[in-house]
Amino acid sequence: MENGDITFHTRKWVRPEDLNANGTLFGGSLLRWIDEEAAIYAIIQLGNGMAVTKYMSEINFVSSAEQGDLIEMGLTATHFGRTSLTMRAEVRNMFTRQSILTIEKIVFVNLGEDGKPAPHGYTEITYSRDRVPRQHLERMPPRQG
Repeated sequence: MENGDITFHTRKWVRPEDLNANGTLFGGSLLRWIDEEAAIYAIIQLGNGMAVTKYMSEINFVSSAEQGDLIEMGLTATHFGRTSLTMRAEVRNMFTRQSILTIEKIVFVNLGEDGKPAPHGYTEITYSRDRVPRQHLERMPPRQG
């Protein structure tokens, strides 16, 4: 994934509580961060706060990070299904520029009020971030301009 392909990214600082017994970034912490960021991305893309992780493909750890490193997690949508959104993830060390891991497929499912998969009606990525979950629309201030 080239930097231009990333449609959503965030950065994290590797702190002492994120380390494993070897003194490097604990994979469980990294996977928790990725799942959280993927959930945020799915909520924004699907306009629904009720989206859940359905599937993660093989996770390929290729390097690590140490305390004090900054990492960048990148996500891009690769497919919109009728009730799902599939994305790809890549994590890089911002200091060494090395890839830390890739996940080729993360699938989130859009849920209806009954907690069952529901059609979302989208076929492409939004860059405007206008797909605010319906339950939050009334809390938003009016648009200016």
